[in-house]
Amino acid sequence: MIAWLRTIVSHPLTERVVMTLIIVNAIILGLETSKSVMDRFGPILEFVDHVILAVFVAELAARIAVHRLAFFRDPWSVFDFFVVGIALVPASEQFSVLRALRVLRILRLITAVPALRRVVAGLIASLPGMGSIVLLIGLLYYVFAVMATKMYGEDFPALFGSLGASLFTLFTVMTLEGWVDGVVKPVMEKFPYAWIFFFIYIIICTFMVLNLFIGVVVNAMQDINAAAEKDERDAERKMIEEETGPIFQEIQKLRTEMADMRAELGRSLPGSGSRP
Repeated sequence: MIAWLRTIVSHPLTERVVMTLIIVNAIILGLETSKSVMDRFGPILEFVDHVILAVFVAELAARIAVHRLAFFRDPWSVFDFFVVGIALVPASEQFSVLRALRVLRILRLITAVPALRRVVAGLIASLPGMGSIVLLIGLLYYVFAVMATKMYGEDFPALFGSLGASLFTLFTVMTLEGWVDGVVKPVMEKFPYAWIFFFIYIIICTFMVLNLFIGVVVNAMQDINAAAEKDERDAERKMIEEETGPIFQEIQKLRTEMADMRAELGRSLPGSGSRP
Protein backbone atom coordinates (compact mmCIF):
# COMPACT_ATOMS: atom_id res chain seq x y z
CA MET A 1 0.00 0.00 0.00
CA ILE A 2 2.78 2.46 0.96
CA ALA A 3 4.73 1.55 -2.19
CA TRP A 4 1.63 2.23 -4.29
CA LEU A 5 1.10 5.61 -2.58
CA ARG A 6 4.77 6.45 -3.06
CA THR A 7 4.45 5.77 -6.78
CA ILE A 8 1.41 8.04 -7.06
CA VAL A 9 2.87 10.86 -4.94
CA SER A 10 6.16 10.92 -6.85
CA HIS A 11 4.57 10.61 -10.31
CA PRO A 12 4.96 13.76 -12.48
CA LEU A 13 1.29 13.56 -13.47
CA THR A 14 0.27 14.03 -9.82
CA GLU A 15 2.30 17.23 -9.61
CA ARG A 16 0.72 18.58 -12.80
CA VAL A 17 -2.78 17.74 -11.57
CA VAL A 18 -2.18 19.46 -8.22
CA MET A 19 -0.77 22.52 -9.99
CA THR A 20 -3.82 22.69 -12.26
CA LEU A 21 -6.18 22.42 -9.29
CA ILE A 22 -4.31 25.21 -7.50
CA ILE A 23 -4.82 27.50 -10.49
CA VAL A 24 -8.50 26.52 -10.81
CA ASN A 25 -8.99 27.08 -7.08
CA ALA A 26 -7.39 30.53 -7.36
CA ILE A 27 -9.82 31.44 -10.15
CA ILE A 28 -12.76 30.23 -8.09
CA LEU A 29 -11.69 32.26 -5.06
CA GLY A 30 -11.49 35.31 -7.33
CA LEU A 31 -14.96 34.67 -8.74
CA GLU A 32 -16.37 34.38 -5.23
CA THR A 33 -15.60 38.08 -4.72
CA SER A 34 -18.21 38.97 -7.37
CA LYS A 35 -21.75 39.18 -6.00
CA SER A 36 -23.36 38.75 -9.42
CA VAL A 37 -21.34 35.62 -10.13
CA MET A 38 -22.15 34.15 -6.72
CA ASP A 39 -25.87 34.84 -7.23
CA ARG A 40 -25.79 32.78 -10.44
CA PHE A 41 -23.15 30.13 -9.81
CA GLY A 42 -22.57 30.25 -6.06
CA PRO A 43 -23.56 26.63 -5.24
CA ILE A 44 -21.53 25.25 -8.15
CA LEU A 45 -18.42 27.23 -7.22
CA GLU A 46 -18.69 26.18 -3.58
CA PHE A 47 -19.08 22.54 -4.58
CA VAL A 48 -16.01 22.66 -6.84
CA ASP A 49 -14.08 24.45 -4.10
CA HIS A 50 -14.94 21.68 -1.62
CA VAL A 51 -13.94 18.99 -4.11
CA ILE A 52 -10.57 20.66 -4.74
CA LEU A 53 -10.01 21.03 -1.00
CA ALA A 54 -10.78 17.32 -0.56
CA VAL A 55 -8.18 16.49 -3.22
CA PHE A 56 -5.62 18.68 -1.44
CA VAL A 57 -6.33 16.93 1.86
CA ALA A 58 -6.05 13.49 0.25
CA GLU A 59 -2.77 14.46 -1.42
CA LEU A 60 -1.33 15.73 1.87
CA ALA A 61 -2.50 12.61 3.70
CA ALA A 62 -0.79 10.43 1.08
CA ARG A 63 2.46 12.40 1.41
CA ILE A 64 2.36 12.11 5.21
CA ALA A 65 1.73 8.36 4.95
CA VAL A 66 4.68 7.97 2.56
CA HIS A 67 7.22 10.26 4.24
CA ARG A 68 5.92 10.09 7.84
CA LEU A 69 8.06 12.22 10.19
CA ALA A 70 10.29 13.30 7.31
CA PHE A 71 7.26 15.19 5.96
CA PHE A 72 7.34 17.60 8.92
CA ARG A 73 11.09 18.12 8.59
CA ASP A 74 10.60 19.64 5.14
CA PRO A 75 9.70 23.37 5.44
CA TRP A 76 7.79 23.39 2.15
CA SER A 77 5.68 20.40 3.22
CA VAL A 78 4.88 22.11 6.53
CA PHE A 79 3.90 25.21 4.54
CA ASP A 80 1.48 23.12 2.44
CA PHE A 81 0.08 21.56 5.61
CA PHE A 82 -0.49 24.99 7.16
CA VAL A 83 -2.13 26.49 4.07
CA VAL A 84 -4.52 23.57 3.58
CA GLY A 85 -5.19 23.30 7.32
CA ILE A 86 -6.43 26.90 7.45
CA ALA A 87 -9.15 26.03 4.94
CA LEU A 88 -10.40 23.20 7.19
CA VAL A 89 -11.02 25.46 10.20
CA PRO A 90 -14.72 26.43 10.39
CA ALA A 91 -15.12 30.09 9.45
CA SER A 92 -17.47 31.16 12.25
CA GLU A 93 -18.12 34.77 13.24
CA GLN A 94 -15.13 34.73 15.58
CA PHE A 95 -12.89 33.31 12.85
CA SER A 96 -14.43 34.98 9.79
CA VAL A 97 -10.98 36.16 8.73
CA LEU A 98 -10.09 32.52 8.02
CA ARG A 99 -12.47 32.57 5.05
CA ALA A 100 -10.33 35.28 3.49
CA LEU A 101 -7.17 33.32 4.30
CA ARG A 102 -8.34 30.50 2.02
CA VAL A 103 -6.72 32.45 -0.79
CA LEU A 104 -3.37 31.39 0.69
CA ARG A 105 -3.88 28.07 -1.07
CA ILE A 106 -2.68 29.87 -4.20
CA LEU A 107 0.74 30.05 -2.57
CA ARG A 108 1.03 26.29 -3.01
CA LEU A 109 2.24 27.17 -6.48
CA ILE A 110 5.50 28.13 -4.79
CA THR A 111 6.07 24.53 -3.77
CA ALA A 112 4.81 23.15 -7.08
CA VAL A 113 7.03 25.28 -9.34
CA PRO A 114 10.79 24.79 -8.72
CA ALA A 115 11.65 28.21 -10.17
CA LEU A 116 9.33 29.97 -7.70
CA ARG A 117 10.75 27.86 -4.89
CA ARG A 118 14.27 29.04 -5.74
CA VAL A 119 13.12 32.68 -5.81
CA VAL A 120 11.55 32.39 -2.35
CA ALA A 121 14.62 30.56 -1.06
CA GLY A 122 16.77 33.41 -2.37
CA LEU A 123 14.61 35.99 -0.60
CA ILE A 124 14.82 34.05 2.66
CA ALA A 125 18.58 33.67 2.30
CA SER A 126 18.91 37.43 1.82
CA LEU A 127 17.12 38.29 5.08
CA PRO A 128 20.29 38.46 7.25
CA GLY A 129 21.93 40.91 4.84
CA MET A 130 18.71 42.88 4.51
CA GLY A 131 18.53 43.20 8.29
CA SER A 132 21.82 45.09 8.33
CA ILE A 133 20.59 47.38 5.57
CA VAL A 134 17.31 48.01 7.43
CA LEU A 135 19.32 49.01 10.50
CA LEU A 136 21.42 51.37 8.38
CA ILE A 137 18.44 53.01 6.73
CA GLY A 138 16.72 53.29 10.10
CA LEU A 139 19.66 55.22 11.51
CA LEU A 140 19.83 57.52 8.48
CA TYR A 141 16.06 57.97 8.51
CA TYR A 142 16.16 58.99 12.19
CA VAL A 143 19.06 61.41 11.68
CA PHE A 144 17.33 63.18 8.78
CA ALA A 145 14.04 63.31 10.73
CA VAL A 146 15.72 65.00 13.70
CA MET A 147 17.46 67.46 11.38
CA ALA A 148 14.21 68.28 9.55
CA THR A 149 12.36 68.83 12.85
CA LYS A 150 15.07 71.21 14.05
CA MET A 151 15.27 73.16 10.77
CA TYR A 152 11.67 73.31 9.56
CA GLY A 153 9.49 72.35 12.54
CA GLU A 154 8.61 75.88 13.69
CA ASP A 155 7.57 77.12 10.24
CA PHE A 156 5.88 73.93 9.01
CA PRO A 157 4.35 72.22 12.05
CA ALA A 158 2.03 70.05 9.94
CA LEU A 159 4.99 68.55 8.11
CA PHE A 160 7.86 68.71 10.60
CA GLY A 161 6.34 69.92 13.88
CA SER A 162 7.33 66.78 15.79
CA LEU A 163 9.63 63.83 15.33
CA GLY A 164 6.67 61.63 14.39
CA ALA A 165 5.44 64.14 11.81
CA SER A 166 8.94 64.43 10.35
CA LEU A 167 9.28 60.65 10.14
CA PHE A 168 5.97 60.39 8.30
CA THR A 169 6.78 63.28 5.94
CA LEU A 170 10.23 61.91 5.11
CA PHE A 171 8.68 58.49 4.50
CA THR A 172 6.37 60.00 1.88
CA VAL A 173 9.39 61.76 0.36
CA MET A 174 11.27 58.43 0.29
CA THR A 175 8.44 56.85 -1.71
CA LEU A 176 8.70 59.72 -4.25
CA GLU A 177 4.93 60.14 -4.17
CA GLY A 178 3.91 63.81 -4.43
CA TRP A 179 6.99 64.96 -2.58
CA VAL A 180 7.67 67.95 -4.81
CA ASP A 181 4.32 69.76 -4.63
CA GLY A 182 3.36 68.52 -1.18
CA VAL A 183 6.64 68.98 0.70
CA VAL A 184 9.60 70.53 -1.11
CA LYS A 185 7.95 73.50 -2.86
CA PRO A 186 6.15 74.78 0.27
CA VAL A 187 9.37 74.49 2.29
CA MET A 188 11.44 76.18 -0.43
CA GLU A 189 9.16 79.21 -0.36
CA LYS A 190 10.52 79.90 3.14
CA PHE A 191 13.93 78.20 2.80
CA PRO A 192 15.18 78.50 -0.82
CA TYR A 193 18.09 76.11 -0.26
CA ALA A 194 15.99 73.38 1.35
CA TRP A 195 16.24 71.42 -1.91
CA ILE A 196 19.83 70.52 -0.94
CA PHE A 197 18.61 68.72 2.19
CA PHE A 198 15.92 66.79 0.33
CA PHE A 199 18.23 66.04 -2.60
CA ILE A 200 20.84 64.47 -0.29
CA TYR A 201 18.12 62.59 1.61
CA ILE A 202 16.62 61.09 -1.56
CA ILE A 203 20.00 60.12 -3.00
CA ILE A 204 21.06 58.35 0.20
CA CYS A 205 17.84 56.87 1.56
CA THR A 206 16.03 56.09 -1.67
CA PHE A 207 18.46 55.30 -4.46
CA MET A 208 21.57 54.08 -2.66
CA VAL A 209 19.84 52.00 0.01
CA LEU A 210 17.34 50.59 -2.48
CA ASN A 211 20.19 49.43 -4.68
CA LEU A 212 21.77 47.80 -1.63
CA PHE A 213 18.54 45.85 -1.08
CA ILE A 214 18.51 44.76 -4.71
CA GLY A 215 22.18 43.79 -4.60
CA VAL A 216 21.71 41.61 -1.51
CA VAL A 217 18.68 39.84 -3.00
CA VAL A 218 20.38 39.26 -6.36
CA ASN A 219 23.52 37.92 -4.69
CA ALA A 220 21.48 35.53 -2.54
CA MET A 221 19.51 34.29 -5.56
CA GLN A 222 22.74 33.73 -7.49
CA ASP A 223 24.05 31.61 -4.61
CA ILE A 224 20.80 29.61 -4.53
CA ASN A 225 20.90 29.04 -8.31
CA ALA A 226 24.57 28.02 -8.13
CA ALA A 227 23.79 25.54 -5.36
CA ALA A 228 20.83 24.16 -7.31
CA GLU A 229 22.95 23.75 -10.45
CA LYS A 230 25.66 21.99 -8.40
CA ASP A 231 23.07 19.61 -6.95
CA GLU A 232 21.77 18.88 -10.45
CA ARG A 233 25.30 18.18 -11.72
CA ASP A 234 26.02 15.93 -8.74
CA ALA A 235 22.77 14.05 -9.32
CA GLU A 236 23.57 13.60 -13.02
CA ARG A 237 27.11 12.46 -12.20
CA LYS A 238 25.79 9.98 -9.64
CA MET A 239 23.23 8.65 -12.11
CA ILE A 240 25.91 8.22 -14.78
CA GLU A 241 28.19 6.45 -12.32
CA GLU A 242 25.36 4.14 -11.30
CA GLU A 243 24.58 3.36 -14.92
CA THR A 244 28.14 2.96 -16.14
CA GLY A 245 29.63 1.46 -12.97
CA PRO A 246 28.94 -2.18 -13.92
CA ILE A 247 30.38 -1.55 -17.39
CA PHE A 248 33.62 -0.17 -15.95
CA GLN A 249 33.82 -3.10 -13.56
CA GLU A 250 33.39 -5.55 -16.42
CA ILE A 251 36.07 -3.74 -18.45
CA GLN A 252 38.44 -3.84 -15.49
CA LYS A 253 37.73 -7.54 -15.08
CA LEU A 254 38.49 -8.15 -18.76
CA ARG A 255 41.74 -6.20 -18.45
CA THR A 256 42.78 -8.31 -15.48
CA GLU A 257 41.97 -11.52 -17.34
CA MET A 258 43.90 -10.35 -20.41
CA ALA A 259 46.90 -9.47 -18.24
CA ASP A 260 46.77 -12.94 -16.67
CA MET A 261 46.55 -14.52 -20.13
CA ARG A 262 49.57 -12.51 -21.34
CA ALA A 263 51.55 -13.58 -18.28
CA GLU A 264 50.57 -17.23 -18.78
CA LEU A 265 51.40 -17.05 -22.48
CA GLY A 266 54.76 -15.45 -21.73
CA ARG A 267 55.68 -18.26 -19.33
CA SER A 268 54.70 -20.93 -21.84
CA LEU A 269 56.73 -19.56 -24.80
CA PRO A 270 60.29 -20.88 -25.51
CA GLY A 271 63.06 -18.79 -24.00
CA SER A 272 60.72 -17.35 -21.40
CA GLY A 273 62.59 -19.06 -18.61
CA SER A 274 60.34 -22.11 -18.35
CA ARG A 275 61.75 -25.62 -18.81
CA PRO A 276 60.80 -27.71 -21.86
